[in-house]
Amino acid sequence: MKNLVFCSLVLLFISCSETKNMSPSETTKIVVESFYAKDNSTLKKHTTSDGYDSLLMIQGLVPDADNDASVAISDEVIETDIAWVKYSSNYDSKPGIFKLVKENNQWKVTNKGPREKGPF
Repeated sequence: MKNLVFCSLVLLFISCSETKNMSPSETTKIVVESFYAKDNSTLKKHTTSDGYDSLLMIQGLVPDADNDASVAISDEVIETDIAWVKYSSNYDSKPGIFKLVKENNQWKVTNKGPREKGPF
């Protein structure tokens, strides 16, 4: 009986601690919000190492945000393990585009190649 209770608790803990599989749009919202809030631990969790390094360089040039970022997703295209998300926020005058890749079965924001063009 004790083994059954222990196994049940372990399974419950594992199921509760697993990361939710978010869509590229959900990941984009979290990345934009954490970027402007300068919540770098959350930012790092939802970006590739290259994407994180690039966003940190840009973040250093952005003044502190007075209020939370409001993010609106205008388009999303998923091509197997690559996704593109077009978004706008109250901090940008024109829409931005993120490229996302699947890493460990999670969508993460990454860098675009120098001549790489997305679908929009």
